[in-house]
Amino acid sequence: MTGSPEAPAGRQELRKTLRPQWVWAVALGSAIGWGAFVLPQDLLGQAGPLGASLGLIIGGALMCVIAVSYGLLIRHFPVSGGEYAYAYTFFGRTHAFIAGWALVLGYVSIIALNASALALLFRRLLPAVVEWVPLWKVAGWQVYLGEVVVASAALLIFAFLNARGGTLSGRVQYAFCLVMLAAVACILLSTWLHPDTPLSNLEPDFPNGVSPVSAVLVIVAIAPWAYVGFDNVPQAAEEFDFSPTKAFGLIVLAIVAAAGIYVAMLIATAVAQPWPQMVADAPAWGTADGLERLFGPIGLVLLAVAVVMGVSTGLNGFYVSASRLLFAMGRARVLPSFFAKINDAGAPGRAVWFAAGLCLIAPLFGREALLWVVDMTSVGVTIAYTYTCLAAYKLWQWSGSDQGEPDLRSSGRKVLSGLGALTGALFLGLLLLPGSPAQLSTPSWIALGVWVALGIVFYTVRLRSSRQITDEEMQHLVLGEHGRAPAGKGGSGHPSAG
Repeated sequence: MTGSPEAPAGRQELRKTLRPQWVWAVALGSAIGWGAFVLPQDLLGQAGPLGASLGLIIGGALMCVIAVSYGLLIRHFPVSGGEYAYAYTFFGRTHAFIAGWALVLGYVSIIALNASALALLFRRLLPAVVEWVPLWKVAGWQVYLGEVVVASAALLIFAFLNARGGTLSGRVQYAFCLVMLAAVACILLSTWLHPDTPLSNLEPDFPNGVSPVSAVLVIVAIAPWAYVGFDNVPQAAEEFDFSPTKAFGLIVLAIVAAAGIYVAMLIATAVAQPWPQMVADAPAWGTADGLERLFGPIGLVLLAVAVVMGVSTGLNGFYVSASRLLFAMGRARVLPSFFAKINDAGAPGRAVWFAAGLCLIAPLFGREALLWVVDMTSVGVTIAYTYTCLAAYKLWQWSGSDQGEPDLRSSGRKVLSGLGALTGALFLGLLLLPGSPAQLSTPSWIALGVWVALGIVFYTVRLRSSRQITDEEMQHLVLGEHGRAPAGKGGSGHPSAG
């Protein structure tokens, strides 16, 4: 396929095949992934049942504030690339590269981590399947050839699925999300109603020696990571077969459902056994131990279904976003044009397989080393959130203004966009400022420094060829028919080559 027949020469466009329920499933499945099922005991150890639940709910509410900006920008710029396109439109090429580079690492890392979570599931439930041919240890984690094979197989299967086009991946995503929701509901109800799970298992509300405020803030700080995935919606906006005005509602519904799943699994883990003792025992997987104690193999099977669905939707959703972001940056010639090719199925196949190739390296390094990289992806996605909210702030006009289109004059929404940007700055502060309860670990700082250095090198190498593209050409490549900025942009004109 060479793009839509109406597409101007030199700019390929993706087919409009994605239905609303598929887009909702992409956002929800991406936001859940493996974390809701593997991390409850860690969250309980940090904040306790009440602290972790409040932190997740507050974090979800803050993400909804940020989603206001996403809904506006998707409506006006329904093109692949999402945050990259928004940063370009309102802040220029350099800022767009920063936003795009940060997101590429975040998306690819989460794909790899979801694959490793699938290997961890097999390691817990069917150790004989993965614990064969020990290879080496990385940060104390024994890497087996078996788990490398399992993780690699998952990466290749979902790469193939995505390379076959948005329709197939969308249908699979929606079906898997429905199964995951049903499994989580069964887990919560069965643990809550079991005669051996008194409510006293949920006490105390917070860990001993930890202040409630600190406990909640620690969890709020990971919200950009916990809910990362709703921002996959703008990456797929070019493929909507419905009005982009529906995007905001789909994003909010996905965030609410994701918060519900996180809290449900947290409460189910805490009520299944006295949580302070579980945290003190430091089991490999406290949630699995609790369900197995209560229900035997049936409990593990139910958990396995939920995890497989969560991991699969995470893999699929972030393949969608990573490939569309690479496609958009390739189409804008910030990356090689190799990434901008569309295959006969209407998918950016080369971008899909490139993301898969990067991820296939990760299983060789073990889960602990990969966690160092993933810890700092919160920085990358927060940077993208902040750019989006700042762009929306520039697009909205005050209610009494005589500038811009009438439907872009809203003081309330302009304030919400500003609050979204401040929220992004708050998240960055919690992650980066010394003394913060959620400050990055030293290995994560090193990983972040390496990625930043690579970005500087890559940007410098591409700078000369990028400057040969005029502003008008770049605007056409990034935004297509949506290239004329709305009047609400405040007369700032189109982005410069800066």
